[in-house]
Amino acid sequence: MENFVKKLTTALLAYAVQRDMPIDILCRQSAIDEEAFSKQPGYIVTPPQMNNLWRNASQMSGDDLFGLHFGESMQLAALGIIGQIVQSSATIGEALTHAGGLLSLITDMFQMKVHHYQKTFTIQLFADQEKARQFTFTYRHMGEYLLAFLLHEVDGLLLQKIEPLSASFPYALSEPREYERVLRCPVHVKKGDFLITMPLAYLSLPIITSHYELQQQLLQQVGTMLPSGQKTGTLRHRIFHYLLTNAYLYALSLEAVASNFNMSPRTLQRKLKEEGITFLDIVEEVRKTLAINYLSTGNYQIKEVAYVLGYNESSAFVRAFKRWTGKTPANYHAKKL
Repeated sequence: MENFVKKLTTALLAYAVQRDMPIDILCRQSAIDEEAFSKQPGYIVTPPQMNNLWRNASQMSGDDLFGLHFGESMQLAALGIIGQIVQSSATIGEALTHAGGLLSLITDMFQMKVHHYQKTFTIQLFADQEKARQFTFTYRHMGEYLLAFLLHEVDGLLLQKIEPLSASFPYALSEPREYERVLRCPVHVKKGDFLITMPLAYLSLPIITSHYELQQQLLQQVGTMLPSGQKTGTLRHRIFHYLLTNAYLYALSLEAVASNFNMSPRTLQRKLKEEGITFLDIVEEVRKTLAINYLSTGNYQIKEVAYVLGYNESSAFVRAFKRWTGKTPANYHAKKL
């Protein structure tokens, strides 16, 4: 059986790299044998190690909302679970039900339930209270991670940014406005469990399975899609990689990206200016790279690619593609067939 806890830990460490944390120190302080972890597929990350990892990652990044931001940036595809959900689900309701059943593969602290009401439904994460008291950092950061993670993955399954009605947390929030930004809804403190409320209509919406194929292809080729000439480790390179691997969230704003890198939008813009590029330039690079990659396969329609890249009208995509390559998407697509 696949080691999904290790996959989650690997994704967390990869995110830590994006946040400029030294992995060797992070692992050592969390009592994780970095060499054994990287070489042994069956390496077991224990609950105390995971609790230490959440605590140390939050402290080293200076981000008290590390779990929330990690959930915002990550995809189910990175855990290897999305294929099982897509293959067994036709609607968002079915996908959430199956995701709840698979949650135990990555954590034994939380269970998930979907409750249906007349006009709304809720996603509830309820914790094993004894484990929550024993591993307090895992409880908080994992709970916040899961709420943000589920919300943003539903975006990917629908190819739209959904808008919850509210979210609640079982403790006081230090930065409520940041929670509202990530979760796109009012947030409340309510004794009990982690909870997010959405319009009932979302449950019956069909998932876009073809996008899973696009995303899988993307994840497999990310390493080869980075433009030549980009210096590894520069802010430009790291933002390009982040946008590329989160391309299903094509509407990522400057504010959202800056928050992911734990800096203000003004600071991010200033640092990029020092590297001779703007945020919008990087967004255009990502769109161009993805457009050429998708059309090169010959497997996807121009309208579909335009939609995935965030163009509401195919004509806008056609103009942009011609500006990038000197050809229309139709001519480029036909040449590759």
